[in-house]
Amino acid sequence: MWSKISKHLEGHPERLAVARLLVETGLSIRDGRIYCNQIEIPTVRIAQAAGVDRRTVTKTIQTVSSNPELSKIFAHMRSAGLSLREIAKHLGFGVVEITPDDPHSVGILAKASTLISEEKISIRQAIVDDPELSPEPRLTLIAERQLPGDLIPKLLKVPGIAKVSIY
Repeated sequence: MWSKISKHLEGHPERLAVARLLVETGLSIRDGRIYCNQIEIPTVRIAQAAGVDRRTVTKTIQTVSSNPELSKIFAHMRSAGLSLREIAKHLGFGVVEITPDDPHSVGILAKASTLISEEKISIRQAIVDDPELSPEPRLTLIAERQLPGDLIPKLLKVPGIAKVSIY
């Protein structure tokens, strides 16, 4: 997806910055406006967050809206919702962050969740960073309670997993 977007905005780094912000936050472009699901977001706020001026945001909206391929992508963009990643500790949940050795490795989520379920611990949320958008993509699993430390060596034996952090 990101390669399609960047292809249409190459040569315009500020517009690319706006598009990246929209993708990373799940904001859509519909009817010439930016939305977080059904809530309209003012262009001035997007400009501030992207570090560009309001006209750049407006021009990005126009570029996206006038391109059928980009328009289809951005019109259907939605925010993924609440991430428990930053508040898990305060809620008494356990968190494991897994860094793959290859971001396109297959089966990491399935094998990691199986190991956690064998500990009789329920997973509340799974967050996977997109390798096209994140320089160091991670799989973050939030569990209903703290995870045992002896889970680390088990996870590190899973093919494709390079690094594991539990907190």
